[in-house]
Amino acid sequence: MKLVDMKVTEYLACVASDAPAPGGGSAAALCGAQGCALAAMAAKLTLGKKKYPDDQELCARVAVDAEALAKLLEAQVDCDTEAYNGIAAAYRLPRDDEAQLAARKAAVAAATLAATNVPLRTLRLALEGLTHVSSLVGHSNANCASDLGVAALNLVACARGAWLNVLINLPGVAAEDRPEQCRAEGEALLSQCEALGEGAYRALLAPIGG
Repeated sequence: MKLVDMKVTEYLACVASDAPAPGGGSAAALCGAQGCALAAMAAKLTLGKKKYPDDQELCARVAVDAEALAKLLEAQVDCDTEAYNGIAAAYRLPRDDEAQLAARKAAVAAATLAATNVPLRTLRLALEGLTHVSSLVGHSNANCASDLGVAALNLVACARGAWLNVLINLPGVAAEDRPEQCRAEGEALLSQCEALGEGAYRALLAPIGG
């Protein structure tokens, strides 16, 4: 069964178990999916409201795009666990002779690269989500200010969690120049995510008395 098809209580029990996966990467992706879903909700609760005539086009677009992003991040929940399982499977390969050792080494390197690319994609998606959240600040239903703030916090948590999972895998990436490329891209993405998230959160505090 896919993680995203579990009941919430079943998923949490799975995370809390002594199994190494699902872990932080899957949890980060789920945070991102929640953030995008909240952004979609805020946009939909603005549509058709006479109080926001100038924001209808924006919210119509965000409602569709943020919901689609939520689905992509939902998929990342299972992708991250599958990537970890790929590494574990590679390490279990036989190593009784030189040929097997070489095959195992190649399999581990490939699996580790895959496990690095998954959270890097999660980080990219988090930035897209935060861009949508930021665009809704001051241009969506004021009653959803707290929901939009939680969306920002979830997506920043997603970005930071994804980055941690990129970092922990980088030392095992053997592809030439790929670790440096991943680090450079990840640092840039995280910086943008944190700036957008902090800006949105601070802007949403004032209207609700923060």
